[in-house]
Amino acid sequence: MNDIKRPEFILPIRVYYEDTDVAGVVYYANYLKFYERARTEWLRSLGYDQDVLIEQGLAFAVAHVDARYYAPARFNDKLMVKTQIEKSRRASVIFKQEIITDDDEQTVLNKATIKVACVDLKSMQPKSMPQYLVEEIASDWC
Repeated sequence: MNDIKRPEFILPIRVYYEDTDVAGVVYYANYLKFYERARTEWLRSLGYDQDVLIEQGLAFAVAHVDARYYAPARFNDKLMVKTQIEKSRRASVIFKQEIITDDDEQTVLNKATIKVACVDLKSMQPKSMPQYLVEEIASDWC
């Protein structure tokens, strides 16, 4: 498949104390957790839960992350995690994601490009996504 330009999926998130370090700043690795939640909810918004894929012996595994940190999120901040497909292939999807503040300024805190691969759970080798999912990703989703 080729480059895909789709609307953004937006997941609102609030920063909890458990997300922060001793200074009340979101621990850097937790941005990846926020991105993971957004991709999971994006998939759910299409009508597919990850447990259905697991029952089929498939899962999505992160293959590559390129992240850039611009400003810190802090305890109790309201954030938005934006998710958009950049490119899709039969066995992988590249997402453009960003975390911004959910306020009037909408300050960009982090941007990431994340490649996920569909893998066979037994072999942990790449495997094509089910055709219904390939078609859903390729269609216009809103």
